[in-house]
Amino acid sequence: MTLQFIAMLQSIVALVAGGLIGVGFGKLQNLARERNERREQSGELKSGWQVMPGSGARVAYLLITLVVIQLVCPLLFHDGTQWWVSGGVVLGYGAMLFLQLRRRLSRGR
Repeated sequence: MTLQFIAMLQSIVALVAGGLIGVGFGKLQNLARERNERREQSGELKSGWQVMPGSGARVAYLLITLVVIQLVCPLLFHDGTQWWVSGGVVLGYGAMLFLQLRRRLSRGR
């Protein structure tokens, strides 16, 4: 019974950790989008190519964060628990995208 409880607790912790990573990455992307929209409205952003270098760096930071977590927290990454972390990342980032979509639809964009 206690082993099942520990396994369930590990899965929940892995899902929450992945969710925090996904939400954090989503917030970074949202901040960058807002900054680029302000730059576009002020006339600083003349072409879409000026946005590309920043987005590549953010993706690289996400990947580095995931690698560091896999190296630093081996507790979360055994017996299939890594899939819970991956699922949490998808859910966290997906939630951020969904909230952004809801905001845009409510503003009538």
